[in-house]
Amino acid sequence: MSLPPTILGIETSCDETGVGIVRGSELLADALASSVDEHARFGGVVPEVASRAHLEAMVPTVHRALSDAGLTLADIDAIAVTAGPGLAGALLVGVAAAKAYALSLGKPLYGVNHLSAHVAVDRLVHGDLPQPCVALLVSGGHSSLLLVPDVTGPVESLGATVDDAAGEAFDKVARVLGLPFPGGPYIDRAATEGDAAAIDFPRGLVRDSPYSFTFSGLKTAVARWVEAKERAGESVPVNDVAASFQEAVADVLTARAVAACNEHGVDTLVIGGGVAANSRLRLLAEERCDAKGITLRMPPPKLCTDNGAMVAALGVLLVERGLEPSPLDIAADSSMALA
Repeated sequence: MSLPPTILGIETSCDETGVGIVRGSELLADALASSVDEHARFGGVVPEVASRAHLEAMVPTVHRALSDAGLTLADIDAIAVTAGPGLAGALLVGVAAAKAYALSLGKPLYGVNHLSAHVAVDRLVHGDLPQPCVALLVSGGHSSLLLVPDVTGPVESLGATVDDAAGEAFDKVARVLGLPFPGGPYIDRAATEGDAAAIDFPRGLVRDSPYSFTFSGLKTAVARWVEAKERAGESVPVNDVAASFQEAVADVLTARAVAACNEHGVDTLVIGGGVAANSRLRLLAEERCDAKGITLRMPPPKLCTDNGAMVAALGVLLVERGLEPSPLDIAADSSMALA
């Protein structure tokens, strides 16, 4: 009996160099090198810094993944890589590396969509994805609500952010509150000591697009509230602000995701992306899905953030279904569409 395909996945869409190895539905290795500390002093990701960090980390991270899996490059059946969307320079590093490995090994190359990979990674934890499902992907660069008939094929965008992504809003609000970058974990931590009902921050609506998101107004509302306190010479209740802001974000994201499931007759919601590690988002999604009879699938936080395992997981499906590999001249596409 032959083994299922063993895929090496490379992810470099932003500030993390991820290399994962998946055999079938078994995760063999998930190596990560993050440059987040290099960006912290700037309060956000600097594309050129990220690209240089990927260059330095790529080969060592591949070697670490192979070592963790107990494999050599000869054991790899195909290479999968995030071809987009993401930061152009960062994507170029991963795509160039994947081409080099594929060409030198004589193995097929699969360029994949970053968002589809975030959906596919859930199969490593909860088994094959139902068809169709709805996916809510929330990170520093994306806030997307997707209808996924088949993760290896065209995916329909139901809605997306029209300005700041949810993770970006977390970073900006954290800066207003004097919390470190990246803001998500620090706001989550502060919120545990705060009152989510202390401040009624707005829930932004996008006219004529019920499943899209806007967080710019929320971010501005938080900044103005904090500034008013400071002008009045009053102390800012950081924990209450964090909890109230976090509640506003989680409320909007989960309400629209559940509504999309109901309207499209889909009984499974998959949540992924870095913001899916947020404790309030996870709890509120569970409560609302349970109330509507929707099955909620969320990978553990480690697999929600950008990683190579998600790319390899999607690569396995592409190989198993006999889909054509990508040409070796495939380009990195910073605005890659889902279809």
